[in-house]
Amino acid sequence: GRALLVLLLSATVSLLGGLIFGYELGIISGALLQLQTDFQLSCFKQEVVVSAVLVGALLASLAGGILIDCHGRRRAILVSNLVLLVGSLILTLARSFTVLVIGRMTVGFAISVSSMACCIYVSEMVAAHQRGLLVSLYEAGITVGILLSYALNYIFADVDEGWRYMFGLAIAPTAMQFLSILFLPVNPVKLSSWDSDCQKGLIPLQDTEGRAAAKREPYQDKHYSFLDLFRTRDNMRRRTLVGLGLVLFQQFTGQPNVLGYASKIFHSVGFQSNSSAILASVGLGAIKVVATLVAMALADKAGRRVLLMAGCVVMAISVTTIGLSSRMAPLAMARDCTAATGPNASHGLSQHPLTPLPPQAAVSPIPPASGAVRSQAGPAFAATRNLTKVFASTQSKEVVPNSSLSQKRDLVGESRKGALGSTGPPLSAAPWAQHTVLNWITLLSMMAFVSAFSVGFGPMTWLVLSEIYPAGIRGRAFAFCNSFNWAANLLISLSFLDLIDAIGFSWMFLLYGLMGVMAVIFIYLFVPETKGQSLEEIDQQFSRKR
Repeated sequence: GRALLVLLLSATVSLLGGLIFGYELGIISGALLQLQTDFQLSCFKQEVVVSAVLVGALLASLAGGILIDCHGRRRAILVSNLVLLVGSLILTLARSFTVLVIGRMTVGFAISVSSMACCIYVSEMVAAHQRGLLVSLYEAGITVGILLSYALNYIFADVDEGWRYMFGLAIAPTAMQFLSILFLPVNPVKLSSWDSDCQKGLIPLQDTEGRAAAKREPYQDKHYSFLDLFRTRDNMRRRTLVGLGLVLFQQFTGQPNVLGYASKIFHSVGFQSNSSAILASVGLGAIKVVATLVAMALADKAGRRVLLMAGCVVMAISVTTIGLSSRMAPLAMARDCTAATGPNASHGLSQHPLTPLPPQAAVSPIPPASGAVRSQAGPAFAATRNLTKVFASTQSKEVVPNSSLSQKRDLVGESRKGALGSTGPPLSAAPWAQHTVLNWITLLSMMAFVSAFSVGFGPMTWLVLSEIYPAGIRGRAFAFCNSFNWAANLLISLSFLDLIDAIGFSWMFLLYGLMGVMAVIFIYLFVPETKGQSLEEIDQQFSRKR
């Protein structure tokens, strides 16, 4: 009974951690529509509000690893919950732009620490044959959180100061996670303590075979410094190579940018009204949820390597198909703030960052799940549709003049309608509107890409990272790789428009396809299979293998 309770509470902590992460990343897309009118935010200020989460998350990935290793995983999650509660209260009560930014940074810090600590804590709490399922549950939580943020964006869209409710509702799942983890046992860093807890029946850490293997080859508790990550001791350098390779390929296969084209592709196949665009985006979110559930079911059966390689193959084929079809049916693109108000711009928006041009930069920090943070994880698409509407509608250098809230809402509403279909020439005038079959092929390819990412790189990257490092340095190693995940996401997003100018849209996506093939080769050569093995066995396997 105690073991079952631990299992259920671990599942709850994992799911709620992911849900909070996905919700905080997705909710800004709808909140920004109201914030820009209530606070009269310029393009640059909107960019800062969205980017503040990234700054907080990067700080957390640098400092969070020390917190997780030195003070324990459970305590790190509790601290992140408290910080998140404070951040949510700051955002809910915000009366100025500066307070908004501070609140967003606080939230970014909290969700980054929580994302790392949750994956590590849950991976250490449960038996080897359940680890894949429970850690993947975090990624499922992210996709559910994104869908939830969409629903609440829609519900509070026409409520006066609805953004306060959007930010404030994050308090509920945070409080639930805080209470859930209070009932879980403390999980100390030292492996000898885990074994004793396991023998007392507190933690179902290993099955019988795992315990027998551990007895045959006793595990020696070791202490590591951060620099050990780059040394040959216990084959740590290879582990670091595996971790960095996974997070970098997760980004370099184009995940943040492919999803950024969602709204444009929806328009090209006829999703022109607000409601149909919402339905299409929610449909894409539903596909992610289903694919992540499939990954959860298969993680402990098919194994991590198989899912990673299969996902990469499908992603490579998908982006290559998008690249080839776009050569025959070109997609237009608006590059700057003022261009979004042009007659054709609303059909060609790709909301990606470019340093001197604020509207694109405003979307830059939506990371994949990361873990992501991860993840995270494909949360990038979550903000895309609503942010596309924001920037297509009101993002010229001027802000909406001071007027009553209802007048401001009307202004935003009118420009949103215009941006999504009524202004300028009809869709048929756009060059890509004449290629219906190719557009549907592109849409299906994007859906296949989203599914493949949610089965492979989305959950499996963070599962493998939570398994391959020794306990004494697991938190710092995870945080180190996580910081590269955020940095790579930012780099890919910032360089995207410049690369398209240099080599063209189709070649960019063909390059992503090539990166997908390289990722398959990397996984085949370097990433070990860890399914069904206890954490001690995985560590011993790495230490012996050269």
